[in-house]
Amino acid sequence: MNAVFKREFKSYFSTPIGFIVLAAFYFFLGLFFSLIYQSGSPDISMVIMAMSTVAVFTMPVLTMRLMSEDRRQKVDQALLTAPVKLTGIVLGKFFAALAVFALGFAPTVIFEIIIASYVSVNVMSYIYALFGMLLLGSALIAIGMFISSLTESSVISAILTLVINILVLYMSNFASMINVSWIATVVEKAAFISAAENFGESVLSVPDILYFVSISAAFLFLCVRSLDKRRWA
Repeated sequence: MNAVFKREFKSYFSTPIGFIVLAAFYFFLGLFFSLIYQSGSPDISMVIMAMSTVAVFTMPVLTMRLMSEDRRQKVDQALLTAPVKLTGIVLGKFFAALAVFALGFAPTVIFEIIIASYVSVNVMSYIYALFGMLLLGSALIAIGMFISSLTESSVISAILTLVINILVLYMSNFASMINVSWIATVVEKAAFISAAENFGESVLSVPDILYFVSISAAFLFLCVRSLDKRRWA
């Protein structure tokens, strides 16, 4: 797993992908922080949670080549026949993408220090929001990896991932269109944004943590099964 992690992490910065994703994150983080700073609010968690929309559009770029590129270049067979477990391959790629995603929030540490130099800040609020965003990111990455494992085309993978990301994050907006009340409630609660916002409100909810962890684990498992199917094809 370590070898796969190192290879994938380095590949993000041997191509423009890693720089594009981080540039997008840093630009919008700076923009949101500027707005919060001018408003006089000491709550950096608002900046972090606002990045959920940015994550929807950057995750497809981060994950589109994770599995499909190996398949397109025909190097996947070397990985599939190597004396390593498929789980290790998938987890190595997953943690490489998650590491880049986490780097995207590095400036928030500086933002928190800047605010703390002027007013008293709620550090736990910042930690909860950051933790929630990392959980959200892990779920989106796992979904993107599974989709990437189904096709050789990075473009198709990116488009499908973007569509799915928008649906799972904001499907609570469609709950009002559903006439059956219990289904509408399920749809509203299942939306990623509903769970993520709880962290932004300094609510450390075990069900929300388990929800994101379960989604991540489920799609990583499906990704492993997708690779296993190709191994024996």
